[in-house]
Amino acid sequence: MEKHEKYQRLIEYCRTLPALPTAVAHPCDESSLRGAVEAAAMGLITPLLVGPRARIEAIAAEHGIDISEFTIVDAPHSHAGAALAVQLVREGKAEALMKGSLHTDELMAEVIRRDTGLRSARRVSHCFVMDVPAYDQPLIITDAAINIAPTLEEKVDILQNAIDLGHALKLEEVRVAILSATESVNPKIPSTVEAAALCKMVDRRQITGALVDGPLALDNAINIEAMRIKHIESQVAGRANVLMVPDLEAGNMLAKSLSFLAGADAAGIVLGARVPIILTSRADSVTTRLASCAVAAMVAKARREAGKVIG
Repeated sequence: MEKHEKYQRLIEYCRTLPALPTAVAHPCDESSLRGAVEAAAMGLITPLLVGPRARIEAIAAEHGIDISEFTIVDAPHSHAGAALAVQLVREGKAEALMKGSLHTDELMAEVIRRDTGLRSARRVSHCFVMDVPAYDQPLIITDAAINIAPTLEEKVDILQNAIDLGHALKLEEVRVAILSATESVNPKIPSTVEAAALCKMVDRRQITGALVDGPLALDNAINIEAMRIKHIESQVAGRANVLMVPDLEAGNMLAKSLSFLAGADAAGIVLGARVPIILTSRADSVTTRLASCAVAAMVAKARREAGKVIG
């Protein structure tokens, strides 16, 4: 399968949808400003550029980026830009939030603020939607960016957020592998016990919408032959399209291994808030930035249609 083919299909589908009004917090470097403008040119988003007007205009002029058709909402610095971008969402002027050149922690602090933020009943979590050239389907990895060492209670929301994302992306069947170092439940490895508990919660319909199995090791989660060698009977093993990791360290290393060793791209989205939050990195390719916007558009569409928070 060609590199980016899965992303291209996603982007092309989202070009048929109305552009998503998006508050872009502090787009004050070339990559974040160009990313927002290119996503707008593709019809994926309608950006509201929130930050120091003079600085945004200077960056646009320096790098030949045409921002003449976009609204700039003046904010003196990155902290104010994050707060104002969140406020625009609360006022209904934007249906998504996009990170500019400020630090993720600075933006998320405003998102989770109790009085003026974008909290929902769900815990906020992050998903990478990976386009791995050697894998025949998009691969969702959660949580590799926000929840450092989630408890079992927090993993319930992380898992449900990822399942709902799978449906928003119109996966025919959402198959979640809850990863650990082994496929056997071992009391000395807490993540295996928590994986087993999550699977029982699925059986009891406390978590819904997917086939879920775990604990599974990475090899038998995504490789049919590895599954057969271990004699694992499962509807998920060998063909998972969602990988739930035990903690942020494992997720971060897994996602970056796929990116830097397997040529994968990683679109990033934060779920569980009132609206989807697009997280991009300065190292992201143009295609990855566009894919992140497309994922947000799909989440916003599913959220409108279902009338519930999935992003």
